[in-house]
Amino acid sequence: MQESRPLLPDPVRRLAAWCAAVLLVSGVVYVGIRLCAQLRTAVVPVLLALLGTALLRPFHRRLVKARVNRSVAAGVTCVAVVAVVGGAVYIVVAALIDTGDEIVASLKDAARGVADHFGAAGTSLDDLASNARELLSKFGGTAASGVISGVSVVGESIAMAVLALLLVFFFLRDSDRAVATLRSAIPGAAGDTVEAMARRAFRAVEGFMRGTTLIALIDAVCITVGLLVLRVPGAAGLGALVFVGAYIPYLGAFLSGALAVLVALADRGFVIALWALGVVLAVQVLEGHVLQPAIQSRTVQMHPAVVMVTITAGASVAGILGMLLAVPLTAAAFGVVLELRARHGTPAPPAGEP
Repeated sequence: MQESRPLLPDPVRRLAAWCAAVLLVSGVVYVGIRLCAQLRTAVVPVLLALLGTALLRPFHRRLVKARVNRSVAAGVTCVAVVAVVGGAVYIVVAALIDTGDEIVASLKDAARGVADHFGAAGTSLDDLASNARELLSKFGGTAASGVISGVSVVGESIAMAVLALLLVFFFLRDSDRAVATLRSAIPGAAGDTVEAMARRAFRAVEGFMRGTTLIALIDAVCITVGLLVLRVPGAAGLGALVFVGAYIPYLGAFLSGALAVLVALADRGFVIALWALGVVLAVQVLEGHVLQPAIQSRTVQMHPAVVMVTITAGASVAGILGMLLAVPLTAAAFGVVLELRARHGTPAPPAGEP
């Protein structure tokens, strides 16, 4: 009896199986992203709380080792975060208020010089201001609705920030119970695998947050000192922007550094702007060739191309917040993949065997 041959050769069937798996995973990811977008007021605080927990857990662990009650240690940690963040915001706002008029005046001078250089006849800042007033009066209703929507966005952001802070408290206090709960929810050998993947993903996020924070602090201090030496206005505020921008790899450092150079150009002239550019480039070289390999190479190993694609995807999904969350989430995904490879990968043959 003659055996029936398959209609498609083996390579084509394997390709079809891989395509079906990729389409299935892509569909699940797309549905998950859509659900997260619909439930963003609950999902975003949870993700921010996980990042905050990954960053603050070493401090909380030290307090617990010093025989401080877990709830008290979590409360002290959250209060310290509020004090540090509030103090930083106060310093930045005070610096911008003190030097804001000077920065605006210097930017106006730079804009006037650009208009004169390019020969914009009959165009001045006063003309632009009058045209802006006409547009504002023409579209006053639209502007008012925009202000109302902006107020609602601010209120929503404050509510999510408060919820994230409360979740950080509970995550820190009950972190020991979370693993046991996860382990009990999935019985059998699968529970061990899920627990190992969760631990590996959290360690990857923890390493990313610690390393990024240390690198951001070094970058902000170096650039702030350089701008202070160059007597650039708003050096403290610009340094704070550098610190915040460092949490968005590559793009954040580029934007904050470009803003510092523009302020230097507007206020101090072309030569000082070149010096400011040199300071920013020197700090970026220090970060890329010394700080990144020394601090984050042991915890997060992602190619720069992967990071750039991840940031672009995060920006297209959730804007600035997506850019902030994209890299740590990708680091967690890499951690899960590495754990699965370590558990289910094919072991390498011993030395000497073919």
